[in-house]
Amino acid sequence: MRAWVVGRPGPMASGPLELVEREVPEPGPGEVLVKVEACGVCRTDLHLAEGDLEPRRPRTAPGHQVVGRVVATGERVGVAWLRSTCGTCRYCLRGMENLCPRSTYTGWDADGGYAEYVVAPADYVYPLPGDRPAGELAPLLCAGIIGYRALARCDLPPGGRLGIYGFGASAHLTAQAAIAQGAVVHAVSRSAASRELAMELGAASAGDRPPEPLDAAILFAPVGDLVPPALEALDRGGTLAVAGIHLTDIPALNYERHLFQERTLRSVTANTRADGRAYLELALAHPPRVTTAPYPFAEADRALSDLAADRVNGAAVLIMG
Repeated sequence: MRAWVVGRPGPMASGPLELVEREVPEPGPGEVLVKVEACGVCRTDLHLAEGDLEPRRPRTAPGHQVVGRVVATGERVGVAWLRSTCGTCRYCLRGMENLCPRSTYTGWDADGGYAEYVVAPADYVYPLPGDRPAGELAPLLCAGIIGYRALARCDLPPGGRLGIYGFGASAHLTAQAAIAQGAVVHAVSRSAASRELAMELGAASAGDRPPEPLDAAILFAPVGDLVPPALEALDRGGTLAVAGIHLTDIPALNYERHLFQERTLRSVTANTRADGRAYLELALAHPPRVTTAPYPFAEADRALSDLAADRVNGAAVLIMG
């Protein structure tokens, strides 16, 4: 099979991805072999390729928004970021398996969906309908799920004012979920195309800063410099949730300007399988508008380069030929 692997991590201009030929992997006990139809391109894949996220094994195939079919049964499934947990630690036992110290991740601890086949534990894949385009389903498996958890973590009150910083794959799905719940959404993005998309999806504003105090905010852009202004834009009692796995350094905070009046700063760490099931049930019953930028599988390096340069509007997706 063909697979893209991270050879030597570095800037996309240095060519960190390599297209290689490999044997089709063999599933072990409790695992399934999935023939990949499409794989979403996530900023986490970019962090791994460029070295912001330290590789856990050499020459790993990225990709954790996989839509495909189980070779043994033909069942349509999704393979997402969370690959396994121990099931016995105190975090797993209290329903917080996303914090399991022994958790593993698709496309980081094991090869992911930038390949024609992928192996995954059967207990960690999600059933998907067979009649919907794979390219539209793929972004739901990370962009959608992590946005769903971030929306819960930011404590947005009913009918509240939500700020979304960075308007890419996850943000454009999260905004739709928030608006459907009655929220007023303000998008903050430097991209003219992203601002236009936000307004098309129902945002109340899209610009350099929110026009009114916010009850809650989510930071999707991996830019620590945005944390102070995002906190400062919160109304009293507001919460900022940082949704990325990687963030550049946060500048010094001023207590009175950024945190006083019970403003809260919190992180979002992966997701539980319960998050995934809840979001997919919602998204499949009430499909969001999924804006995708499809790329042929052979152009995975171009897809990541475009993501690095903010040339992707919505969600980039690799489509198998």
